[in-house]
Amino acid sequence: MQLRKLRREDWQWIQQWFQDDVLNDELGPLDEEWLDHVLNEVEGVQLVAESRGRPVGLIGCIWGNGKDLPHAITDIAVAPDLRGTGLGQRIVAGVLNWEGHPSARSWVAYVMPDNDRACRFFTHIGWQYCGIEDEMHCYQLAISSLPVRS
Repeated sequence: MQLRKLRREDWQWIQQWFQDDVLNDELGPLDEEWLDHVLNEVEGVQLVAESRGRPVGLIGCIWGNGKDLPHAITDIAVAPDLRGTGLGQRIVAGVLNWEGHPSARSWVAYVMPDNDRACRFFTHIGWQYCGIEDEMHCYQLAISSLPVRS
């Protein structure tokens, strides 16, 4: 699996993915305003996970300052036909190891209060629940779990 930055031409398949009721309920709806925002984001990135040239996931991140503010995962989506295959965990591991992000002391993930599937996901992959922050569930990756990068 490879990660790359989202491109405008990805919009067509993203729109198709979000016709899936579960994905649209949990992360949507998306519109061209969202697309313009993520394409012009300077404090983070929206990444596409690809396997054998096929998009299999999306993951959004906001960069912390490398000291006291953690990097944050803002959203993660898996291709609807690949849900439940363990791909989400591989996408998160991929972003933690992605060479394009600034160095980080910690990572958090924010989940909407009604997104039970995402809450279970982050708990399942070993992230610690930290309570409600800015009206969202917050999960933190244990510092000992951070990959070592030079």
